Amino acid sequence: MDENNHIYPIFDRMLARRDKEELLKQRGVMVWFTGLSGSGKSTIAIALERELHKRGVLCRILDGDNIRSGINNNLGFTEADRVENIRRIAEVSKLFVDTGIVTIAAFISPNNDIREMAAGIIGHDDFLEIYVSTSLEECERRDVKGLYAKARKGEIKNFTGISAPFEAPARPALTLDTAVLSVEESVGKLLELVLPKIQKK
Repeated sequence: MDENNHIYPIFDRMLARRDKEELLKQRGVMVWFTGLSGSGKSTIAIALERELHKRGVLCRILDGDNIRSGINNNLGFTEADRVENIRRIAEVSKLFVDTGIVTIAAFISPNNDIREMAAGIIGHDDFLEIYVSTSLEECERRDVKGLYAKARKGEIKNFTGISAPFEAPARPALTLDTAVLSVEESVGKLLELVLPKIQKK
């Protein structure tokens, strides 16, 4: 065996992204939902996954439930921990996208800097930022998990929208207000955006 083979990195021997995408007959892309707690991010993400699945598209949803309980279970909600939370999510997402999987993330990700970091890690060409723009008033009225009530009482510190700021995306690929749009209407708009991006040429 040629001893010089040892100097080549393992990446030279690994299958490329195009090989994975050819196998799956789809392109990998990141659909990144951002918005306040209770805005409808996870609901729309799950509905989108179901519709794509029906069309034979392989997807993976990443959200607080499956990330905070696993890979990020050592992180809290300090500013530094929030940044690290999104950084790790983006690194994991990049692996999925590079495997040709349509990856759907539903995280508050409250400011442009943190979302720009995620887009930079994943790749801007593969990153579709979806702003679920449902108002604070509507999210607080729903208060699905009772979090806003606790935040108002001071029981939850640094709660986005109450005691911590939320910065709306500057140039989202799509904006959805679930106070106006039904889940079906939101998913319809998403399919119009996403399907052309993931179809193999």
